[in-house]
Amino acid sequence: MSILLNKIAEETKITLLTVIKGAGEVGVALQTGVKDNVISALTGVGQITTTVTGVVFDIVSGAIMAASQAGTTLTTATKNIVTGAIKGALEVGTDSIDATQKAVSSAIKGAAEVGGDVAGVAVSSVEGAIEAAEKVGTDTEKVAKTAVVTAVEAADAIGTEVGQSVRKALLSAVSLPADIVKAALGTK
Repeated sequence: MSILLNKIAEETKITLLTVIKGAGEVGVALQTGVKDNVISALTGVGQITTTVTGVVFDIVSGAIMAASQAGTTLTTATKNIVTGAIKGALEVGTDSIDATQKAVSSAIKGAAEVGGDVAGVAVSSVEGAIEAAEKVGTDTEKVAKTAVVTAVEAADAIGTEVGQSVRKALLSAVSLPADIVKAALGTK
C-alpha cells in the first residue's frame, strides 16, 4: 500500500504543477485540483480507513510539493489545498475529523520538508479546515478544534521550537476564532 500511496503523492504533484502553471487564479485551481484528486482516488475505495486516510495525506503532500516547486506562497496555497482535500474527502463519505487530521498533519509535515513557514502553514491549514466545514455544512467548531490540535501535534513531532512557534501563530492569528483556538490548546 505504501508504494501506491507514494505514487499518488508524486502523481498529484505532477498534475498540480501543470495546473498551477496554467492557472490564472492559483488558489481556485489548487482547491479544485486537490478536491478532484481526492474524489477520484477515493471513489470505489469504500470503507478502508487506512487507505482513505493515506490517500488524503499523500494528495496533500503532493500538492504542497507542487506549490513549493511552482514558487507559490505556501501559506496562501495551503488554505486552498486543505479546503479542497477536506471537501473532496467529505464528498465521498469520509469522516470530517479523520479528513481534517490527515489534511492538516500532511500540510504541516510537507511545509517542513520543503523548508516552508510551518507556523504560517498551520494557520492557513486551520483556516482551510474551517472553510471546508462551513462549505459542506459539518460541525465547524469540532473541525476547527481538531485542526488546531492536529497542527500543534504535527509541529511538535517536528521539534519543540516548531511546536511553540505554531502555538504562538495560532493564538495570535486574527483570522481564527480565538475562543476555539484557546479551548483547543487548553489556554484562557
